[in-house]
Formats: sequence, C-alpha cells, structure tokens
Amino acid sequence: PRGQPRVVNIFASWCVPCRAEAPQLAELARRGVPIDGIAVRDRPQDLTAFLAAWGDPFRTIGADVDRRVQIELGSAGVPETFVIDGAGIIRHQHIGAINPQDVPAIVAAYEAAR
Repeated sequence: PRGQPRVVNIFASWCVPCRAEAPQLAELARRGVPIDGIAVRDRPQDLTAFLAAWGDPFRTIGADVDRRVQIELGSAGVPETFVIDGAGIIRHQHIGAINPQDVPAIVAAYEAAR
C-alpha cells in the first residue's frame, strides 16, 4: 500500500535562513501542501519560541537531535526541503531557503508525486 506524498522541511530555530523561508512555507501550507518538519540539533523551548515568532506551517515536527535523520536523507545543512512520494522516494530536493519564486516548483513537485 502506498502512503501519501509529503514535503519534509529540515530546519532549526538557530538557523537564520529558516526565518527567511517561513512565509514561503506558510504559502505552501495555505495551498494545501502538507509539510512535516524535522528540527535539527534543537531544544524544545527554542523551537517553541521560533514557531511563535515565525509561524508554524507544520503538520508534525520531529526532533533530530543527533542529525541522524538529516544525514540519512542526504541533507548537509539547514534549511533543506524534500518532496517524497507515497513510496518513500525523494522526488525533489531544494537546498537552502525557499524563496517566493521557488514555491510553484515545490507545489508542482508535490502534485507530481501524487
């Protein structure tokens, strides 16, 4: 059985470019794209403050304290965003902050993964 495609955003409260991409993540969520976050080397209280300040577009947020998930995905830094299809195959990888002009490509990759 196939699962649903998802967008996975690797981020951290201490990551300055992650703040810059916050409006674009909010736009993706507004367009109906489900986003799962993975917080890298973060503390719960810092994460809570970050989400309060910059918004919370995430369906779920996982903690990656030792970067194991990040490394397994092939991600070197934060932020980084992946579109993963229902079979668990990475269909799109966006390295660095999502800029406004990147939103349509991520939406298209998510739609294609369905």
